[in-house]
Amino acid sequence: MEQNTEPRNKTQQRHSGCWETAAPAVAETPDIKLFGKWSTDDVHISDISLQDYIAVKEKYAKYLPHSAGWYAAKCFHKAQCPIVERLTNSMMMHGCNNGKKLMTVCIVKHAFEVIHLLTGENPLQVLVNAIINSGPREDSTRIGCAGTVRRQAVDVSPLRRVNQAIWLLCTGAREAAFQNIKTIAECLAEELINAAKGSSNSYAIKKKDDTAKQNKTKHKKTTNYSLRTRMQALTRHQICWCLDLGIPSLQNCEK
Repeated sequence: MEQNTEPRNKTQQRHSGCWETAAPAVAETPDIKLFGKWSTDDVHISDISLQDYIAVKEKYAKYLPHSAGWYAAKCFHKAQCPIVERLTNSMMMHGCNNGKKLMTVCIVKHAFEVIHLLTGENPLQVLVNAIINSGPREDSTRIGCAGTVRRQAVDVSPLRRVNQAIWLLCTGAREAAFQNIKTIAECLAEELINAAKGSSNSYAIKKKDDTAKQNKTKHKKTTNYSLRTRMQALTRHQICWCLDLGIPSLQNCEK
């Protein structure tokens, strides 16, 4: 009776009295592209302060901007949500568009195709530039003490800059598409292109500039208010001594 001397597994080979197992072939991971077209490899974030809050790198790459609300489980976890998905979710506001995720995905996809046709650039890079240019750097807050309320200019955190930029871009596209022959995808593409260039035709850029002008006046009022508060704490002799020395800030407050 003949014995079968072949190895049980064809991947095993006998060499020098030992059994060796051939390593399985490792399949190359495919390049994940948004909608099967747009790659995230060449996207660059020029603003250093926003690099941790604009999730557009390779580890955040997806075929579709949909994660089923996984980033809403923890506070501030939305900073790791892909930026295209955040734009898609903001387009679902308000009212009748609430919850229509598939419709907004189609809108964003069509808008990216229009951006590529008009500019010839990667739409992801255009979106990143639009967010960087549209995010306000200063804002005002209400400060009250003993029934007196005043507004003071403050700096804006990087996460809020991204939130405000996305909201302004989507609001501008929505208002431009109202009673307009253009579709909302075309209006969104124009809004992103104008914001990426820093043009005043963009709704987001206009709102950012208006906010900056208002904060400049509030910053001046806050400075004068703080000087008056310091003068009220001084005695009459100290005020006269400061005025004799010719300190300009105190002279302006005295006037």
